[in-house]
Amino acid sequence: MIVLKTPDEIAIMQANGAIVVECFKLARDFIRPGRTRRELDAAIEQLIVERGGRPAFKGFHGYPASTCISVNEEVVHGIPDDRPFQEGDIVGLDIGVEKNGLYVDSARTIPVGKVSKEAEMLLEVTWEALERGIEHAWPGRRLTDISHAVERRAKAGGFSVVRSLVGHGIGRQMHEDPQVPNFGPPNQGPMLEPGIVLAIEPMVNVGGHDVFTLEDGWTIVTGDKSLSAHFEDTVAVTAEGPKILTR
Repeated sequence: MIVLKTPDEIAIMQANGAIVVECFKLARDFIRPGRTRRELDAAIEQLIVERGGRPAFKGFHGYPASTCISVNEEVVHGIPDDRPFQEGDIVGLDIGVEKNGLYVDSARTIPVGKVSKEAEMLLEVTWEALERGIEHAWPGRRLTDISHAVERRAKAGGFSVVRSLVGHGIGRQMHEDPQVPNFGPPNQGPMLEPGIVLAIEPMVNVGGHDVFTLEDGWTIVTGDKSLSAHFEDTVAVTAEGPKILTR
């Protein structure tokens, strides 16, 4: 069941999104060769708590950290540890914040120093795929109009979208209905209407779309060890169009 959010709830979610924006600014300043994933996770957790929020991922289904930090071929759910970032890495950072009973969720993939041309193109295309998806979050559109727009941009760039992981509704819970695939034909699924809030999150691979989970039970990597990028925003459908709550 899709739970519509009131204008007041959307305003609270946007305020929570401002905390996420601060976290990404911190991360961009922090990430450099030699710094570790665990250090970054601790810095982000401290910022969220100082702003009166709660790291939404910590303890979620047993997840042991506050952020998901996934590097290079790691698609999502990477557990922060003491491995240092290296020049040329791309770092997928997924952050969730809960405050005043409402959740937001966002992801960015950040280059470490100078990265390869392939990595640059992957980041550009994945970001544009997110933008294309958000452009379809209007009342009267159907859910898979978002999905189709994401897939079209990724494929046009020569890349593939992960098919076994999807975006989701969000608000009073971290994961709500509906699921938001990043692939498929347009004009299917529920009709979008004001009050629907979605976490739209393209996960795009240089190689094939297959992924698998490592022995830690969390980290998901590309099946062919190719690079992967992840961008995500929490977006409210409003009468005036899509309202991005995490920028």
